[in-house]
Amino acid sequence: MFPIIPAASAADSGNQEGIFGFGGGYGNVKSMTNLVSDAGVVGTDVTGVGTARRNLAACEYGDDTGIFGFGFDGSNNLQSMTNLVTNAGVVGTDVTGVGTARVYLAACSYGEDKGIFGFGYETPSNVGYTNLVTNAGVVGTDVTAVGTGRQVLSACEYGGDKGIFGFGNDGSVCDITNLVSNAGVVASDVTGVGTARSHLAGCSYGSDKGIFGFGSDGSSSISTTSLVSNGGVVSSDVTGVGTAREYPAATQYGGNKGIFGYGSAASGWVSMTNLVTNAGVVGTDVTGVGTARSGPAACSFN
Repeated sequence: MFPIIPAASAADSGNQEGIFGFGGGYGNVKSMTNLVSDAGVVGTDVTGVGTARRNLAACEYGDDTGIFGFGFDGSNNLQSMTNLVTNAGVVGTDVTGVGTARVYLAACSYGEDKGIFGFGYETPSNVGYTNLVTNAGVVGTDVTAVGTGRQVLSACEYGGDKGIFGFGNDGSVCDITNLVSNAGVVASDVTGVGTARSHLAGCSYGSDKGIFGFGSDGSSSISTTSLVSNGGVVSSDVTGVGTAREYPAATQYGGNKGIFGYGSAASGWVSMTNLVTNAGVVGTDVTGVGTARSGPAACSFN
């Protein structure tokens, strides 16, 4: 008689914990991190490792590990260095950068165990090239750009093994998206749905879907969100919940849920968070833990 093996639950489909890291503002950058538990609870500041910087990006790779990369350092120099995150949430020392140094880029996982950094700003213009991350955390050289070069966009995983870059600023706020195949190939521009915006964040939820949220519509900060189906289709605007802000970060946690955190609101830098259920519903503000800051990055691990 064969043993009965229970089917994997939705909560088993993704990493259980997350990490927010780095951030700050001009002349006041951070390297500290804050871990997110499998219940969505944000931990206190962890002493930073690596060069402090802001406006960087992060994603998962290798099933249960993560990577932070690129950004501005404390002297406002563009960087391409990376820092790996172990499956215990420990951030490694600086790894010599590969690819063109830039800021205001985005990153997401693809292919179940790999990652991709893409787009951003390289003096003096927006760019659209990408850099693939292997399942060992090795960053590849620049891949020829596909799609409209832009900055202050976001990205997230969808469909279990694919990704999507969305929104940003190509001279003005835009609603363009670019799908990423499970082989890391970036597709041409797709006409956006919903409010054009920039300075936002995105993460996966529900085991195979994604969500973009918060940012700026070009004139003011917003808390609007847009859900991404498991087919990579972006939905129309969902009325925002929580404090409108720019430069937040977001990550998956608990296998199938998400969290938005930190950023810059009308009141200044914040450390508040907003949880995302496995149905893509965004919760009200949760009192922040850790140092308030703008422009961090986040990814899941473990």
